[in-house]
Amino acid sequence: MSEGQHVLVLGASGYVGSHLVPRLIERGFRVRASARDAEVLEARGWDCEAVAADALRPETLAPALDGIDVAYYLVHSMAAGRDFAERDRRAADNFRAAAEAAGVRRIIYLGGLQAEDGASEHLASRRETGEHLRAGPIPVTELRAGIIVGAGSADFEVIRDLVFHLPAMTTPRWVRSRTQPIALDDLVEYLVRLPEVEESAGRTFDVAGSETLSYADLIRTFARVVGRRVRIVPLPVLTPRLSSYWLDLVTSVPAKVARPLIDGLRHDLLADDAAIRALIPIPLHGYEDAVRAALEAEAADAVTARWAEGSLVLRRYRRDVAFYSKRATAYAEAGASVERLWAAVAAVGGSRGWYYLDWLWELRGLLDRLIGGVGMRRGRRQSLAVRVGDAIDFWRVVGVEPGKRLVLVAEMRLPGTASLDLEVEPLGPERSALTVTARFHPAGVLGLLYWYVLWPVHGRLFRGMARAICAAAGSAQELVGT
Repeated sequence: MSEGQHVLVLGASGYVGSHLVPRLIERGFRVRASARDAEVLEARGWDCEAVAADALRPETLAPALDGIDVAYYLVHSMAAGRDFAERDRRAADNFRAAAEAAGVRRIIYLGGLQAEDGASEHLASRRETGEHLRAGPIPVTELRAGIIVGAGSADFEVIRDLVFHLPAMTTPRWVRSRTQPIALDDLVEYLVRLPEVEESAGRTFDVAGSETLSYADLIRTFARVVGRRVRIVPLPVLTPRLSSYWLDLVTSVPAKVARPLIDGLRHDLLADDAAIRALIPIPLHGYEDAVRAALEAEAADAVTARWAEGSLVLRRYRRDVAFYSKRATAYAEAGASVERLWAAVAAVGGSRGWYYLDWLWELRGLLDRLIGGVGMRRGRRQSLAVRVGDAIDFWRVVGVEPGKRLVLVAEMRLPGTASLDLEVEPLGPERSALTVTARFHPAGVLGLLYWYVLWPVHGRLFRGMARAICAAAGSAQELVGT
């Protein structure tokens, strides 16, 4: 039973992990959540232990695994580039060895469905990861899932962007490929129950939803749920490689994630889930019900102070806006303490300005007013302090971690939504660093065009802004102690 079992979720900040952890807590497990950055987990507010661990850094694994009965392995390196398969193999070997040394009794691994007529590099890597985890004495339970239906799932977000961005679309032949999408809730329910079913130890199970559908069916059904009409025109000349480049242009799903997924859609991905359904009989959602549940869960999601990809507050509560963001990031170092650098960050906007190319900010505000927006006329409540809810010119403060981070959401008129994240970190007694990250969630083709046209401007603007804030922190005496 769950009571008393101490479980580790490695990859707790990821898509499935972030939904699994609270369900395990509710079921009575003693949970330790782990990710490369423990602060990200602590910001979730979960009632569990949060630790930093990285499967590619073996020295971090022993503390995370100490006293653990069951370990969930939910990590992969698909977004790391071409060498992701090798990184996955090393990570699995490191974790298996550390789990053996810690006396872990069971590993539960989430892999991917395998095609009967060959596998993509991504799916082959998921299979190999399971093999490497099973190479030791610890029983491994592997679940193999295909498309997961839930807000934030890469496949789900590709469909969202296609439906909202393109009323008519030319598509490759893979839209005819068949699959059995599983609702996120159903997948998590299987994962939560596995430690309680001893007969599942050491076995591999396919998991799937209740329907077999083509990718085109998935797109049309999603469109019907959200009240959109789409026209799909398959083109045989669009190969998986060419279509992955096409998706880079029309969706916001990161290319390193989308390309391996699309490569896997050359094949039918069908499951034989009789074994898992016999052991864990749960009612399965149909695809349309799963889509509706995903959108409802997204709308009900709690707002956190720390930025998280896909957060509805950063998308201005618009489900037609892309979940994943385009982004521009700048980094600079300051010859000043964290306190002074934070003071410079907290003073941004209003009469002090934006530290760099203020005329460009003013021009953007003027254009916004001309089209009925708020422009720059609001200024700010106080000159040297910020709190959640404050207006700063055409931004709204949605997150403040004093001395660490300021998160702003744009209230100007945009073909999408934008946020600005300014994060301060210490480097030494009189050294600190600032990372400025601008994120844009496009809405439709106009949103994508807006981002691509202004990308060079944004790159220069935010690099200059980061350097200028750091320079101000090192020289502006009036900021000290504020």
